[in-house]
Amino acid sequence: MTRYLPHIAATLSLGLPLIGSHLARMAIGVGDTVMVGWYGVDALAGLVIATSFFHILFFLGMGFGTGVLGLIATAIARGDETEVRRETRMALWLSSGFGLAVMPLMWFSEPILSALGQSPVVAAYAQEYLRIAGWGLAVVLCQLTLNSYLAAMERTQVVMWVTLAGLPVNVALNWILIFGNLGAPELGVAGAAIASLTVQWLQLFLLVAYAIWLPMARKYNLFQRLWRPDWSALRRVASIGLPIGLTMVAEGGLFVGSNIMMGWIGTQELAAHGIALQITAIAFMAHLGLSNAATIRVGQAKGRNDPVFMRDAAMTVTWMSLAFACLTILLFLTAAVPLVRLYLDPSDPQAGAIIRIGAGLLFFAALFQLADALQVLALGFLRGVHDTRVPMWIAGFSYWVVGMPVAWGLAFPLGYGPAGLWVGLCVGLTVAAALLLVRFWRGHARGVWTRPAAAV
Repeated sequence: MTRYLPHIAATLSLGLPLIGSHLARMAIGVGDTVMVGWYGVDALAGLVIATSFFHILFFLGMGFGTGVLGLIATAIARGDETEVRRETRMALWLSSGFGLAVMPLMWFSEPILSALGQSPVVAAYAQEYLRIAGWGLAVVLCQLTLNSYLAAMERTQVVMWVTLAGLPVNVALNWILIFGNLGAPELGVAGAAIASLTVQWLQLFLLVAYAIWLPMARKYNLFQRLWRPDWSALRRVASIGLPIGLTMVAEGGLFVGSNIMMGWIGTQELAAHGIALQITAIAFMAHLGLSNAATIRVGQAKGRNDPVFMRDAAMTVTWMSLAFACLTILLFLTAAVPLVRLYLDPSDPQAGAIIRIGAGLLFFAALFQLADALQVLALGFLRGVHDTRVPMWIAGFSYWVVGMPVAWGLAFPLGYGPAGLWVGLCVGLTVAAALLLVRFWRGHARGVWTRPAAAV
């Protein structure tokens, strides 16, 4: 047991601030959902679909900023300053370029959503939000890259504080712009989009300023001649990041697909589904933060060529994540109604039905907590050793060949409705967790697969 104590301390030192930053980022989304939920149920349903649309594009583009975390951690462990600079710069290039390239999809999202079966009112609200919030995608992706750059240097506390700084600003701007307080126009979902975009730019400015100031980072000269291309580094980051993005799309697409299918069932069901998903996403932030910490620790082990360190670090974070998952299960089973009620105005005539549906869905959320924790941890381990291509195929199979057909089949042909959709989510996550864990523990942790990611 004593050999794991240093790993526990190091994981907490890295992981707790990362969890805090993920929770703060999530809290901004929760603030949007809660305050738009108070504004109106139709607006809330539109926001749920809009954020799902935004996030599927975010998932595709986030691979560059996420994938570079393992690359930077390994380069730092080797003492390779040049690689740190080259890979971070090109991750910024790829992140900003992707965010701008997909902007037309958000600008013309209403016909896309209508073609996917959403009601005209919900699709119109969604496009109203996305035409503003879409300009923040490149900003958020660049933030993610700088988060990885600083986290790899174990400056995760700064990432957390910068994210937290945006929370009160977002809430205040929401209150002013959504409802038209302090003499401002009443903008509804457009007000929520303006608030989010403002906060995203503020956070990016703070991260850039800190990255320039940080004494230990000055040797990397990150922003010096940032405009100069480095094609070999760009290809390397893209080869790692694109499979990660596609993996995230496969997983995120499972949830976005469930949103779309829930919209076919009804507006109340969609609103309840969005609330239940956001509650589970809050809990998921803890596992995501631990997964990021695992990527750093495993990446350090790879840079030092230390398989014992790698195995011990991975085992430590696994038990920590499972312990938290058990606490989450207990909370979902005992406090489902109060949790859902937080999102709604009690005077809304539809609130009672939405609370009843949402509380029922949290029962199924409790079922997949362990699988959700294990699959994201396994992805973190594999990214630490730069293995991203095979996990991409595993995710695609688990979520789209298994999870999505099961969800659709149970919800519609077999008539189980919302409950059937959530059982499909559980099945897809469980299959992914099992296959990804086998890949890491039977391969990398035993030293079976030692080739670089591009050759895996």
